[in-house]
Amino acid sequence: MRLYLASTSPARLATLRAVGIEPITLAPGVDEQAAVEAAAAAHPDGRLGAAEMVQLLARLKAEAVLGDTAHDGSAVEGTVTDTAALDGFILGGDSAFELDGVTFGKPHEPHVARERWLAQRGRSGILHSGHWLIDHRGGVMRGAIGRASQAIVHFADDIETEEIDAYIATGEPLQVAGAFTIDSKGAAFIDRIEGDPHSVVGLSVPLVRRLVHELGGRWTDLWNR
Repeated sequence: MRLYLASTSPARLATLRAVGIEPITLAPGVDEQAAVEAAAAAHPDGRLGAAEMVQLLARLKAEAVLGDTAHDGSAVEGTVTDTAALDGFILGGDSAFELDGVTFGKPHEPHVARERWLAQRGRSGILHSGHWLIDHRGGVMRGAIGRASQAIVHFADDIETEEIDAYIATGEPLQVAGAFTIDSKGAAFIDRIEGDPHSVVGLSVPLVRRLVHELGGRWTDLWNR
């Protein structure tokens, strides 16, 4: 039984490989900012909470590789035209960091990452990871289910500004939610995690296992490494 990963995240890929699964990766090509803005505009509160946002994007990514369209009706990059060729489970994922009720995604720019680190050192925030799993065994849609996971991240209070600048200079924090990692250089600046540490990497292994079971599959059938 195959697992298709609708994500280009190296961390999610590495996590799956570490637990015995070599997925087939597909780039969903979803315009995340536009999708979130459209959903927020239709939301009663005019905004999406962090858990809502990551679940929305996880679902859109998983659906995109099955030939669905982007929020504006245009075709998305990475779409599989022959959806019957996808025989297995399709997993979409997304992550965001919440601090003081404000949701943060990837900083992209060094000055943005620096501002975030200056604000979060010595403090705690919540990393939200969204998951959407589609059962496409036999090349047909059989069902879909999703759930978000959370983990509380406690940052060290003795991080020097020079250390922050050196970390940002590596480029590592620019393309990850919250501007930090726990599976690479950023691990030295995190005192502890409350909850599933895999959630901080962007993919909760125990949660995905449960989702597979809820769709009638068996987790160990995905082992192929």
